[in-house]
Amino acid sequence: MAEVKNGDVVKVHYTGKLTNGEQFDSSEGREPLEFTVGAGQIIKGFDDAMPGMSVGEKKTINILPGDAYGEKDEQDMIEFPKENIPKDMKLDVGMQLQLRNENGQPFPVTSC
Repeated sequence: MAEVKNGDVVKVHYTGKLTNGEQFDSSEGREPLEFTVGAGQIIKGFDDAMPGMSVGEKKTINILPGDAYGEKDEQDMIEFPKENIPKDMKLDVGMQLQLRNENGQPFPVTSC
């Protein structure tokens, strides 16, 4: 069976969990994630884990912040007034949301 190498286009299902076991993302119920291995289309730690895998193989990997989205940086924190959130929307600490900047580009945020 052929092993994955840089330059291969792959499709994978994944489940992302924090170190405490809390799930923060998953492809369950959706199409698998498709990308070119080694092309920098996904986070480095995930990309780096693909070479050597085979079709149907399952693998658990631990990705350090530097190989994912980086360490938490207080300078990257912005305040978004609660009154700008729809009144019927229930917010929980740690909830993942998506806002849009002044150019309409989406960016992920976490409620705290």
